[in-house]
Amino acid sequence: MKGPKFTKDNYVELLSLMYQIFKLAKSKGMLALGAHVENPEESDIFSEFPEFSSDHHHVTFLCDYLRMISLGTESPHELEALMDEELEIHHHEQHQISGAVQAMADALPALGIVAAMLGVIKTMGSISEPPEVLGKLIGGALVGTFPGVFVAYEFCGPLATTLTAKYDADSKYFSCMKAGILAYLAGHAPAVCVEFARKALMSDVRPSFYEVEEAVNELPSIGWGK
Repeated sequence: MKGPKFTKDNYVELLSLMYQIFKLAKSKGMLALGAHVENPEESDIFSEFPEFSSDHHHVTFLCDYLRMISLGTESPHELEALMDEELEIHHHEQHQISGAVQAMADALPALGIVAAMLGVIKTMGSISEPPEVLGKLIGGALVGTFPGVFVAYEFCGPLATTLTAKYDADSKYFSCMKAGILAYLAGHAPAVCVEFARKALMSDVRPSFYEVEEAVNELPSIGWGK
């Protein structure tokens, strides 16, 4: 009901975190990330970004692929294929919810038709009654269709569409991490990796180049700055 989970500030935080990680990896090597990746809850880097660190799924996604790179994964194409597979599973799991709501929306008009048919059957049992009685019975049969159609097209259907849009927007958080990691694996500088990640975001939540630059310039020197 509140719309997408992540705002521009959330993405500025994510891009800043990735800059810190890539900067440390470039200056000290991937092995320097070992302690941060293996114990993110005790990491000086992750502790600087509480919103990101509070979500177990995001931390696990980022740390898993950084660990794979530190263990020797060098092919961007192989890693991208693996990421796509994981994101597809994540997408499928999320859309099971919106799919269930959409299935309910599709079924509710049929329930209204059943109610109308029952009303017609009742009406046929009173076919010998005068028109004013038959009119009430027929009206009752037609009213039976109203709840199913109304709830389906005015509530469940729009809700399913909204959920789908929300999940698609939220999935960009993972896509942002994916773009940054692949750019780093391709050998780009930290600032360029962050720019790759920034471009993967939707325009309504995408921070500008200068907003990200200002944010990373204010980052504390952790590990690589000592």
